[in-house]
Order: sequence, then structure tokens, then C-alpha cells
Amino acid sequence: MKIVVLDGHTLNPGDLSWDELRALGECEIHPRTPPELVTARAAGAEAVLTNKVVLEAATLAALPGLRYIGVLATGCNVVDTAAARARGVTVTNVPGYSTKSVAQLTFALLLELTHRVGHHADTVRAGRWSASADFCYWDFPLRELDGLTFGVVGFGAIGREVAAMAAAFGMRVLAHSRRRPEPLPPGVEWAPLDDLFARSDVVSLHCPLTPETRHLVNAERLARMKPGAFLLNTGRGPLVDEAALAAALNTGQLAGAGLDVLSAEPPPPGHPLLTARNCLITPHLAWASGAARARLMREVVANLRAFLAGAPRNVVN
Repeated sequence: MKIVVLDGHTLNPGDLSWDELRALGECEIHPRTPPELVTARAAGAEAVLTNKVVLEAATLAALPGLRYIGVLATGCNVVDTAAARARGVTVTNVPGYSTKSVAQLTFALLLELTHRVGHHADTVRAGRWSASADFCYWDFPLRELDGLTFGVVGFGAIGREVAAMAAAFGMRVLAHSRRRPEPLPPGVEWAPLDDLFARSDVVSLHCPLTPETRHLVNAERLARMKPGAFLLNTGRGPLVDEAALAAALNTGQLAGAGLDVLSAEPPPPGHPLLTARNCLITPHLAWASGAARARLMREVVANLRAFLAGAPRNVVN
């Protein structure tokens, strides 16, 4: 079997091994593939692995020998899964590999917003504390999480993990998702979506991107949020109307936002959130801890091995 990895660099920039994948067949690994080279590089492959390289219906039609697409992530919106199904191509993904890491980054963003550790550490390094007339100083309001209300939108594995962390900080937890799970974890209150936005001091997004959830956070919902509230997004960028969020931050309607995802990645230089007030943006790294990427690599290989054995797993189409 010929296996082609179209964009392997983010999964494995050099600290992991491709050896188990190479053991399954003739393997070509490309760090990155621009759109104009996708068809040429995938030509003759029976299995193609992609993280963010788009595989549209026209591309699939130009690859008659293709039998399998492995997505090196959980989200599968880069693949036209209906077109793949029509051509008899199995598409798999890797759910659950980054749950702990994404939850951890969610709280890293929140803790930075509430204490500005990075800023204050930089001022100390610059000599400001040494020159201070007082034993301490702070440049932003310092917020204690205990007793605040934390709203989780999307209550899958990551949403549940984040909710448990919020509860450990002494926060009241509200949750909303498309389907209400039964039973709810102890201490979690189910809330209608608009009610959750109105009552929460922190709203954290962990739902999938669908036509229904695109711009779920819009000007109307932002206006419902408490003055001084925070918005966190470690889910998908288009869940948020970014122009509306920038306006809410710049007018002081919200205290801050912590984002690991944007609608365009990488963002154009003029993106409104790059210069918005009190907006922390990290470059889509929540999934990328060494432990999470090692799990992802193992599952990618296991998915392809199961397909070759005639018992495919994690099939999404």
C-alpha cells in the first residue's frame, strides 16, 4: 500500500517517530502541501493522511485508487465526507486524544486573564519591582475564580473535563449542549443557551462547528453577558462573530477574551482581534502537547491498521 501524509509537520515536527506508519506500506511524508500540489502528491496513493489540507470532491475524483483517508485530528471538515462515501473511500478521525491538553490550555487562558502573570513577570524582569517603592504592585484587576459562574457550551469529553476543573476552583458550573446528558455530573446545572450567557462570569466554548453553531457567539449574545465577563474559545474559530467580539472588547463590554482558535488560521495581519483590548490569542496549540501528539500518532496508526485488517474504526462517513 502506498501511504501519503500531506501535512505531517504539526503532528510530528521531529520529536516523534513515523516508523510504525512506515511499517504499514510505502510511505511518503510531506511536512506541508500547498493546494496546487495535493493531487500530484496523492496520485497513486491508496491511503492519504491529512490534518488541515483540504480534500474536496474534485480532488477525490482525480484519485481513483484512493481507498482510505485518515484525518490527523478530530474535526473532519477538511474532507468532503459525502463525496468520499460516494466513491467508497473510508474516512477516519481521532477523537479524544487531546481532551486533557485542551482543558488545561482553557484554564491557562483564564488564569492569564485573571492575573496577567506573563505581563507582571515581564515587568519584574525589566526591573520594575527592584525599583518599586512598595513590596508589591499590579496593573490589572485581579479576579478570584472561587464563587464565580462558569458556563460550558458543548458538554462532550472536553466540556466535561473543563467543567470538572472549574468546579475544582470553586466555581458554579452551568452547561449547555445539543443533547442534555443524563445524569448530569454532580454540581453541574443545565441551562438554556441564552440563560447561560446571561448568568455566567466566564463562558467557554467546546461545541463542534456546524451550520447551527456558526457565529453562535454574536452581538446579541455578547450583549447578554455580564459586564466584566470573560469569553474563552478553544473549540473552533467560526463559533464566534469576531468583529462583534472585537467591538465588545474595545468598548469594555467584556473584561477579556482568551482564544486559541480563529476563523482564519493563520490570521491576516488586519484581523480585528489582533489589536482588540484584553484579548489573549494563542496559535491553535491547545491540542499540541507532547503527550497529546503521541496519543494522536498511535491512534492514526491504529486506525489505518484496523482498516487494513478489514475492521475499520473511528469511521466518520
